[in-house]
Amino acid sequence: MGDSLTFNIDNGYFDGLVRGFRSGILKRNDYHNLVECETLEDLKLHLQGTDYGPLLANDPSPLMVQTIDERLKERLVHEFTHIRNQCTAPMSEFLDYITYGYMIDNIILLITGTLRNRPIMELLPRCHPLGKFDELATISIAQSPAELFNAVMVDTPLAPFFKECVQDENDLDEMNIEILRNKLYKTYLEDFYAFCVELGGVTAEVMCPILAFEADRRAITITINSFRTDLLKDDIENLYPTCGTLYPEGLKFLKNAEDREEVRRILDRYGAYKDLHTGVGDGPNDKTLEDRFFEEEVKILSLAFMDSFHLGVFFAFVKLKEQENRNIVWIAECIAQKNKSKVENYIPIF
Repeated sequence: MGDSLTFNIDNGYFDGLVRGFRSGILKRNDYHNLVECETLEDLKLHLQGTDYGPLLANDPSPLMVQTIDERLKERLVHEFTHIRNQCTAPMSEFLDYITYGYMIDNIILLITGTLRNRPIMELLPRCHPLGKFDELATISIAQSPAELFNAVMVDTPLAPFFKECVQDENDLDEMNIEILRNKLYKTYLEDFYAFCVELGGVTAEVMCPILAFEADRRAITITINSFRTDLLKDDIENLYPTCGTLYPEGLKFLKNAEDREEVRRILDRYGAYKDLHTGVGDGPNDKTLEDRFFEEEVKILSLAFMDSFHLGVFFAFVKLKEQENRNIVWIAECIAQKNKSKVENYIPIF
């Protein structure tokens, strides 16, 4: 897949396109100007001077943070769909894998809402647009967890993942819903990793470390979230993706960890995560562990653009734009709430 003699035949145009999209990602100077804005109208005006152009031009005042969030997602989906609708296999399959993660979150959202007797039509607008698919209309008519289970098992691209993770609708209850999410992500990441290995070449060289980082992040997060729960150690281990750098030894240590400090000591043994807890704390100026993961992710994704003739740039672009969207929404929230004490707490990209 990474052969420089053949890559551009089918993928050269799209590679050039996504690298052009990447050049429009906001720079530090843009963020400096955004945090100086006093109102959302000021923020809208500044965004018009960036690659976003007239993104918010048709939205009347007063501008809402939710509107900004929706327009940012629409822009990303438009750029992604433009490429997906024109490319051919195996690139089309690779792009489909990118959407599966968002599909998992959407399906879990619908299942949770159904269990709480929320109308699915009320939940659909909250689904991430990158995770929407044609069969979602079929799912939307489900009125019970059993109907939803049958629809998911038959009518969605996630059916193969669900078949490995859940046996029947009795497994769909609120106690098991987060366990189901983690099982789905484990299966998804391992399958995506194997697909990238099969593609080989530069795509595998770039994507495998990215997916390994995501697998490790999920394992660490699962461990921390399992504290003070009734989950057995072996059950926790079964939720860990096995395609990360912590596999197998690190995962054995993690499943037996009893607190955050022990997790920190375990990660200190691994060079890639030795400084992960730097700056993490509960103070007003401290970072969260999630922030540090985002910072490390941005570094890894940015490196994808250093190599040529591979599909990893498409994954990196989507994830970097997603981080940019979070940054803009965070700044917009601080401005809207007139609380700019933490407006600088975004993750710069370039």
